[in-house]
Amino acid sequence: MPKILPALLVATLTLSACATVRDSRVNPFNWFGGSRSEPVQPDPRAATNPLIPEQTRVGLFSNLREQADIYVGTPIDQVTDLVIERVPGGAIVRATGIVDEDRAYDVRLTTESDENVPVDGVLTYQMRAIHTDRPTRTLSQRVRTVTAARRLTDQELAEIRVIRVEGRRNAQSTTRR
Repeated sequence: MPKILPALLVATLTLSACATVRDSRVNPFNWFGGSRSEPVQPDPRAATNPLIPEQTRVGLFSNLREQADIYVGTPIDQVTDLVIERVPGGAIVRATGIVDEDRAYDVRLTTESDENVPVDGVLTYQMRAIHTDRPTRTLSQRVRTVTAARRLTDQELAEIRVIRVEGRRNAQSTTRR
């Protein structure tokens, strides 16, 4: 007990001196001072994206990139189904068709101007696919069935009354109610 009393007295005096330590340099909370607001100068490099190079160079595969922009699809044989599905903010036009051979890939719904602009309220798509040159055999209709879709916004739908999807032998259309 006699050793605890001096320790308790030292602890009490130390804690009572904290008021003076609070404002001194010994306290680590006082090492950096208070924060204040100051104006920021805009960085001139901030307007450009650092991930996009400023100079474009001709690369090894630049020819392939230019060729990829041109879509060389041909119309599919026939369109079997056309469904318009409502989604928030617009609709999805989904068309199903049958190709004449099983070597078709990259199926798309395309327009003449590649924009969703109707002519007299009718929006016409062509269902196209790219065909490979490899030899193939004609398989069942189930294997040759392909599907393509395109999204339309509410603003684009406001001008459209009929959506039509064309194939080589037929066309499917749906009218807005």
